Amino acid sequence: MATFGSLSLLIALALAAYNLFAGAVALRLLATGQPAPIAPERLADTARRAGIAAFFAVTAAAIALVWSVFTNDFSITYIMEHSNRALPAAYKFAALWSGQEGSLLLWCWLLATYGFVLRLRHKTDVKLYAYAGTILSGIQVFFLAVVNFAAPPFALLRGSIPADGNGLNPLLQYPEMVIHPPMLYLGYVGFSVPFAFALGALMMRYPGEKWIKITRVWTLVTWLFLTGGIFLGMHWAYAVLGWGGYWGWDPVENASFMPWLTGTAFLHSVMMQEKKGMMKSWNVWLIFSTFLLTLLGTLLTRAGLVSSVHAFAQSSIGTWFMVFMGIILAVCIFTYILQRDHLKGEHRLESLVSRESSFLFNNLVLLVACFVILWGTLFPILSEYVEGSKVTVGAPFYNRVAIPIGLFLLFLTGVGPLLPWRSTSLRAVRRNFILPTIALWVMVIVCFAAGVRPWNDGAFDPGNFYALVAFALSASVMTAILSEFFRGAGVIARQTGKNLAYSMYLLTRRNTRRYGGYIVHIAVVIVVIGLAGAAFNKNTEQELALHDKMSVGPYTLECVGFTQDSNANYNSDYALLDVYRNGKKQFQMAPEKRVYLASQQPQTMVAVHSVPSWDLYVVYEGTNPDTGQPIIKAFLNPLVSWIWAGVALMVLGTFIALVPSLKPASGSSRTTATRPEHAEAVLKGGD
Repeated sequence: MATFGSLSLLIALALAAYNLFAGAVALRLLATGQPAPIAPERLADTARRAGIAAFFAVTAAAIALVWSVFTNDFSITYIMEHSNRALPAAYKFAALWSGQEGSLLLWCWLLATYGFVLRLRHKTDVKLYAYAGTILSGIQVFFLAVVNFAAPPFALLRGSIPADGNGLNPLLQYPEMVIHPPMLYLGYVGFSVPFAFALGALMMRYPGEKWIKITRVWTLVTWLFLTGGIFLGMHWAYAVLGWGGYWGWDPVENASFMPWLTGTAFLHSVMMQEKKGMMKSWNVWLIFSTFLLTLLGTLLTRAGLVSSVHAFAQSSIGTWFMVFMGIILAVCIFTYILQRDHLKGEHRLESLVSRESSFLFNNLVLLVACFVILWGTLFPILSEYVEGSKVTVGAPFYNRVAIPIGLFLLFLTGVGPLLPWRSTSLRAVRRNFILPTIALWVMVIVCFAAGVRPWNDGAFDPGNFYALVAFALSASVMTAILSEFFRGAGVIARQTGKNLAYSMYLLTRRNTRRYGGYIVHIAVVIVVIGLAGAAFNKNTEQELALHDKMSVGPYTLECVGFTQDSNANYNSDYALLDVYRNGKKQFQMAPEKRVYLASQQPQTMVAVHSVPSWDLYVVYEGTNPDTGQPIIKAFLNPLVSWIWAGVALMVLGTFIALVPSLKPASGSSRTTATRPEHAEAVLKGGD
């Protein structure tokens, strides 16, 4: 099977290389009109077919590796290092991406899959798709060269073959790790497609903005995958690492967050190009930067440049990635300089108080956030290179800078829907901001009444202050967005005679892109509320003998047992804790500590009881060697469930934005002299 897998990867590389060479030659011949022994259209079609065939070759290699895992073929070094006989079936499948070589093979397969779908849809716009497919094949050549020569997943073990393998990393033996890495990779790899379209459109001087409309679905789906991957990673960190948090500004966490920021900026700013013909150069560089940041994230993860629980060991493939990133950057700069006159804007910003300006400020703030995170992530590497010693940048730096930036972004999220395109009067602005301003001050009063103050024990507390601002802004932004829904739905209700709920549904269906986006913005507000709860976390730690008790918040935990268990995969210690509130037993929790037999590595299994107000989060820290009694750490983490609820709503909003809008109704029922201007645009299907 190792020979079959290696041969499949070599064939895939040859096919991708032919796709790149033949596609480039065909496009050159079409551009110059020079005579050739073979028709350029036919040559381009053979290149496209080679790209499709490469997908099947990479698929065969991926199947070969998975088959080798399930058949316990420990003659393959990768299988020996990342699997063992007692490993459950789901985690055997996850072994495909648990190590560097396998994860790069998964990357190649996902890239080939995206390319396969793209090439099947080539008749949408044959020439543009030919450019995009050829550029995508160039990216495929690089990654297939890496898995063939730098990090081969089918390398054979030297010496005698062991009876069993080393087993999967314990941190990866958790259900979400069967989903999180593929989801994250789908986001990372997926940005190759809009990058290929943007670069291809620039190379061929594609007229108009049609390329943006073609790639909109690709970009939204990719952004959704990356968003899901990031939040699944947060939930995994929360449930497995046992430190009571979900985001630690780890370098690899940052590496996934940075392309998300620039991708989000791109999704907002392309609306400016579609509607106003503005920000063309800006948009091209946003998608170029997003793709380069996905490569940087891959470099940081796989080259051992940073210390992280997510990163792989030191590796030589870092040089490969740095050279490839240099080539990509050079191609982007050269193409931009050559074609920059094609990117001249058709309009200029007319007013600072307009929706255009809110999009521009939104983009600038997102890029500032990205730069701050990039600087903090790379600073240890740069300091080691310059001074010879690595200076680590910790969470306090990011929190001090990123939280104010995030709150300003939240403010812009609410401002945007209240501003019309082009310009508006000061009177109209005041009218639109009345309700959100009232909601803000009402929330401030409610927070003060609930004991949320910007100080703690008489001293100013930045955490409390930022939480107060977050709650107040969230109320304001939520009011601003919901008022847009109710205002538009009210117009439809008056025109159709339907109830408000159905009118709101109809409003959304008539402009899914706009109102799906608003739902995503509501989801962001809910996530921010959940994040703000971290300012009020409580925790306590105690060694518990049988029937000993400890308290955290309104809960009392009583130890009613602690014991050991074992199976073929791991040994475990766990405690049984009865949880009381107001003197009444509510439920039982069983935090656990495992030691995996194959690797002799430990893993924490956190017990979490979640309600809308807070999470009771209990960790088995270990056993006191002198007494044999468990050491328990308990956290009370407010509002964490709001984060996961917000993510679910974010997914829903994105799906709605992907659904085609209903065609506007015809006839006089769509016109009225009394409805608001924005609602009239909605009824006509406009943004």
